[in-house]
Amino acid sequence: MNFNDTVKGSALEGCYPAGWDFAKIDACIDSPEKITERQSYWNPDFTPIPCNALGDFDTYMGHEIALQIKLAKDGGEKIAFILPVGPMGMYKWVVYFLKAWSVSCEHVYTFNMDEWADAEGNTLAPDNTGAFQYAMEQALFNPLGELTVPKDHRNFATKQNLPTYPEKIAALKAEGAKLVLVYGIGRMCHIAFWEPTFAADYATAEEWEKAPYRIAAKIHPLTVEQNALTSFKSRTTLVPCRANTIGPGLFLQADYAIGGADGTLGRGMQWQGMSLWMTLRYGKTPWITSTYIPTLPGKLFFLNELAGPLVAECN
Repeated sequence: MNFNDTVKGSALEGCYPAGWDFAKIDACIDSPEKITERQSYWNPDFTPIPCNALGDFDTYMGHEIALQIKLAKDGGEKIAFILPVGPMGMYKWVVYFLKAWSVSCEHVYTFNMDEWADAEGNTLAPDNTGAFQYAMEQALFNPLGELTVPKDHRNFATKQNLPTYPEKIAALKAEGAKLVLVYGIGRMCHIAFWEPTFAADYATAEEWEKAPYRIAAKIHPLTVEQNALTSFKSRTTLVPCRANTIGPGLFLQADYAIGGADGTLGRGMQWQGMSLWMTLRYGKTPWITSTYIPTLPGKLFFLNELAGPLVAECN
């Protein structure tokens, strides 16, 4: 027996997005060595890259971000990044490489993709240790020292500032700036906090694809639990149930995307394997936000362990 055999009439019926076809989801899972096999709908310049260890993963992602900054600097061009708070290990390597190369970030513009919020879209104070702005300052902006991104080039997803993202990004792209999306993949296959349940609010995929952001977006219960496990040491009571977040109308504008999946927990346990397979194999649908990722040029780094085999084990 399995999920599909037993979900009807259970406490989980109706919990997952209405557009999720669990038989199709299960069919996405294949043998680990096949996870990088190209699919017909992938962008020709999209490449999934396996990593043997977390140290490799962090270094590769950090190098890829730093390299994009250096290439833009060498070309005398501006560059804009949509940035996440997680994965986080990559940022120490961004700092390492930029300092090693003596590359200033004066040409860099950053847009943090999301921030915790209350029902009105109000966010934590920047000096609150739970705020995404605080995390970015500690992990990236402050360690870069004199090479750092100018303060007036940094954007955070506050109630007041998030609505300015579309105009600011459009202006930068009009000036020839490259837009780079850096992302992780959620347990619910969200990008930023753009949950798959939001698909129900749009009449067509085209309408969904144009949505730029949400203020005080309702986070899916499994996303709350994901964050409780990964960021709050299991303490669900500390996790906000809403967030301000960019939407596909912004992240699908990316000229290049750098992604990461590192969701292992130790002792053989993990939370991200199925989400990774869904991203790579399900096919593009607004009901699974991350399925749009393979349609963008870029690299998706992932830990080999996430490829499986995804089978039951006693731990």
